[in-house]
Amino acid sequence: MSAMAKAGLPTSAKFTPIDVVRRGLKISLALAMLCMASAVWPQDDDSGPALSRGGADTCINCHRDEKLPGVEGRLQRLVASPHGERGDPRTPFGQLECESCHGPQGDHPRGGKETIIDFGANDTASPVDEQNAACLGCHENPVGNDWHAGEHAAQDLSCASCHRAHLARDPVLASETQTEVCYQCHQRQRGQVQKPYAHPVRFGRMDCSSCHAPHGSATEGSLRRLTLNETCYECHAEKRGPFAFEHQPVTEDCSLCHAPHGSNHPAMLTRRAPLLCQQCHSQAGHPSLSLTSSGLPNDSPSGFLLGGSCLNCHAQVHGSNHPSGITQMR
Repeated sequence: MSAMAKAGLPTSAKFTPIDVVRRGLKISLALAMLCMASAVWPQDDDSGPALSRGGADTCINCHRDEKLPGVEGRLQRLVASPHGERGDPRTPFGQLECESCHGPQGDHPRGGKETIIDFGANDTASPVDEQNAACLGCHENPVGNDWHAGEHAAQDLSCASCHRAHLARDPVLASETQTEVCYQCHQRQRGQVQKPYAHPVRFGRMDCSSCHAPHGSATEGSLRRLTLNETCYECHAEKRGPFAFEHQPVTEDCSLCHAPHGSNHPAMLTRRAPLLCQQCHSQAGHPSLSLTSSGLPNDSPSGFLLGGSCLNCHAQVHGSNHPSGITQMR
């Protein structure tokens, strides 16, 4: 066999120099790919578990049909998620693929001792600190320092308790599915938002993160703003004021009168007026002792009181700028 044939070059009379160039380009491309692989997949050493040279292909050989706990889907959906974007060097698949998050496989594929990080809240999951350290390696800045002092971290929750990294669209990041994730722990709030008067959470027009900062906050209840009132004012700006004549409970705390997650009373009030108003305001000298005529002086009930309670006269209950608005009547 000729040297040309051994080199894989054409031996016919139609051989041209361009064939040599093409063959050289192919060899150069192969060598470049080998160099890149050596840079991405470090060589085995004695410093710890070794990385797999096959990357995600090694994992998929066994986990191809593995279903995610509690989720209808398969591991292949990972490639359609933000984590599976090979062209972005910030993503796991733009780096060491599965091992970017799960750690070096070591002898795990050969049935050896477990070395990978197992995410989740099941009995076989890795310690929470180990799971969250893998996530915060990339997401420390977006999450922020509040996470470490937040309520979820205090409850020793892992990121995977709420997030589904292998899905094309993480349910907790979409308004229409986020609340179901939160309700897994917050059962009380699930019932409250179903009451007749509530924020439109169950209609998908709001979600829990509209008011709360799930990754932590300096406020009680992990609110998005520094106070409850400031959080409410993001939507209810007309109640912010300032008013010439203020109603003190309004400026102090909206929840003194309103139930933020839902109520059986109109306007999400904690109680119906006048019972709500009488928690602070004395009944003496005012026709507001009862909603019936039996308890009023001379059996002559106020028609305004019976028709709409205190708010029928004191309509500007959140505050008034009228020169005669000291009683919030105008």
